[in-house]
Formats: sequence, structure tokens, C-alpha cells
Amino acid sequence: MKKADYPFRTDGERHAEPTLLSNVILGSQDGLVNVLGIVLGVSAATSELRIVFVAALAALGAESISMGAVAYTSTLARRRHYLKEMEREKREVEEIPQAEREEVRTIFKRWGYKGKELELMTGKICKNRKAWLEFMMAHELNLSPVGKNEARRSFSVVLLATVFGSIIPILPFFFSGSVHGGIVASIVLSAITLFVIGYYEAKVTIGSLWKSGLEMLIIGMAAGGAGYLIGYFIGAVPV
Repeated sequence: MKKADYPFRTDGERHAEPTLLSNVILGSQDGLVNVLGIVLGVSAATSELRIVFVAALAALGAESISMGAVAYTSTLARRRHYLKEMEREKREVEEIPQAEREEVRTIFKRWGYKGKELELMTGKICKNRKAWLEFMMAHELNLSPVGKNEARRSFSVVLLATVFGSIIPILPFFFSGSVHGGIVASIVLSAITLFVIGYYEAKVTIGSLWKSGLEMLIIGMAAGGAGYLIGYFIGAVPV
């Protein structure tokens, strides 16, 4: 998502908006962890491969569409919220320009500008109506613009990432002749994938590569373990 660039640095906090990377990680991690939990849970309750496949594939379809839909609606809501606030800021700049100008000055003061430099920076921003509005949206309201195609793009990215993540725990069962063998291979493959996702996330952002990988691995395995235990105890209960 492209954000407005300004010719100065800021120390203020900005709201973290979903990006391509975060959408890919969200979808792949969620798909993998959820389907792994279902696969292990069903596998613990039955020894029939067919039942495991049906449950896993049903979870893959439902989870992928659900995650894509959530990404679409949440992004669309952010766009509508941004446009609504933009209209409000436009009215305020038209109706109470001095108050809005003072808000710009206050932000620059917070960043350490003083005297002539403060007035110069304030004047430059307020001289250009488009820059003024975008400045207020970004640094007063902490909102980033959301393109009109962003919702569809988020839907596609999250859906495909979720499909990818969901397939990982299922793959070993295609090559295994038994549920037990599929479980072991599924756990190993899922653990490796989770570690790689966490490792890659830290590599392209910031943080410890190994720590991030291990965190992602532990979270995913804990969720998968919960699914296994539920399936095991339910399968052990006589019907």
C-alpha cells in the first residue's frame, strides 16, 4: 500500500496497516495452523484416511473463503472510514482554517521545530490544500489511504495464502499409506514451514531470525497439539 511521502522525518506513531507481507503471513499461518489442528484432531479419532481427507479439504475450502472474505470486508471498512474522515477534514479546512493551521503547527512543534523554521514548515503544508489534507489524515488522525482496488487485492492475496498454508498439513497424507505415517510427516512438514515463515518475516522486517522462527513454530504446534488432544479424547469416548 502506497503511503504519502513527506520531506521530513517524524517520531510519532502510525497505525500499522495491512501490507502484502502481513496478508501473506496472516493467510498462510492461519490456514496451516487451523488445518493442522483439524488434521491431527481427526487423525487422533479415526484411522480412516478418507475421513481425514474429507475433513481437511472441507476445512481448506471454508477457511480460505472465510479468511479472504474477512480481508475484503475489513479493508473495505478501512477505505470507507478513511473517505469519511477525509470529507470531514475538507470541511474543517474550509470552515475553520485557522484552527486546522494551528493543528499543523502543533504537530511540527511536537517534532521539535521552532521559530522561523516552524512557521516556514507550517506555511509550506498549508499553502497546498492536497498536502494539507493528507498531512492531517496521516499525522492528526493516524490514517493511511486505502485504494479502491485494495479490498479485492487483499481478498485475493489472503485467500491464496490461506490455500497454500492449508495444503501443507494435508500433503503428507497423499503419500502415506497410513494415518499414523501421515501424522508424523504432517507435523514435521508443518513445523518446518512455520519456522520458515517466522524466519522470513524477521528477515524482511526486523527482529531475531531464529527467535521469530521459533515463536511461529511454537504457536502453530501448540494449536495443532490442542486439536490432537481434543480429537484423541473425543475418539476415546464411547458413543
